[in-house]
Amino acid sequence: MSVIAQDQQRDFVGYGPNPPTITWPGGAKLAINLVLNYEEGSEYSWLEDGRNDNWGEYNIPNSPPVRDLGTETHFEYGSRAGIWRLARLFDRYAIPVTVSACAVALQKNPAVVDWMNARGHDLLGHGLRWSEYSTMSREDEERQLHEAIALYAQLTGRRPMGWNCRSFPSVNTRDLIVREGGFLYYSDPCNDDLPYFVDHQGTRLLVVPYSKTLNDSRYLIAPGYSNPRDFAEDCRSAIDYMVGEADETGGRMLTIGVHARWMGQPNRASGLREVIEHVLRTPGAAFMRREDIARHWADNHERLT
Repeated sequence: MSVIAQDQQRDFVGYGPNPPTITWPGGAKLAINLVLNYEEGSEYSWLEDGRNDNWGEYNIPNSPPVRDLGTETHFEYGSRAGIWRLARLFDRYAIPVTVSACAVALQKNPAVVDWMNARGHDLLGHGLRWSEYSTMSREDEERQLHEAIALYAQLTGRRPMGWNCRSFPSVNTRDLIVREGGFLYYSDPCNDDLPYFVDHQGTRLLVVPYSKTLNDSRYLIAPGYSNPRDFAEDCRSAIDYMVGEADETGGRMLTIGVHARWMGQPNRASGLREVIEHVLRTPGAAFMRREDIARHWADNHERLT
């Protein structure tokens, strides 16, 4: 194992019993970041990789060694129909979202880029393709990181300010993010309810934690959601609890993750609609883009008590 990997020590304490007190813009108690993951067209496929991806509608780890048209067309549903159902939903309620998109996925569907730019949604880097970085060599991961940033800039006119890998980062990811030098924040860790800074070999890195708890992947895995009411109630419970908790601890942060091919299905989109309407009628809760959360934290962190 490399010296860099060994240097990334685990932290079991964090802020401890006294988290910093923060008020979000507009006086919000709870900043809710709704992340739309867009991966369609960048997943592993038999035609491009000689293997099938395992995150279609049925999460089958060991698919047969032949072309899997069922999984291929399920991903296509996300880019052809699901993304636009979700886009209409977000437009209808005029809420800001963060789009965690693979660069190649955006390249294959330019209209998604047009929608993102027109609505002012922020971009979270999600890889050149939807690749498994945990087993990738450092050299390949670094090459893909730089290729992705260049492609994002070409397609969207901007580079991503944050980064979040597929499922699991590698032991090299954090170091590569720091060495690249252009990121405002990093979002692979899932270990807190608030942003925090880490020292990475003398460089201060802002972490805006992600979460896989309120995530539509739970429609496919156990314990999971059997229907949209499960998802909506799970989100409502977390929102209400954290708004109340903020009265004791100060501002809180919550991440809700959805995917075009999963939440973009009409039955599941109805559950997300319930969550959006609940947030809009809950005093103290507000949707915020991830970049705005990061900038607010970075600008105010030194004054937090």
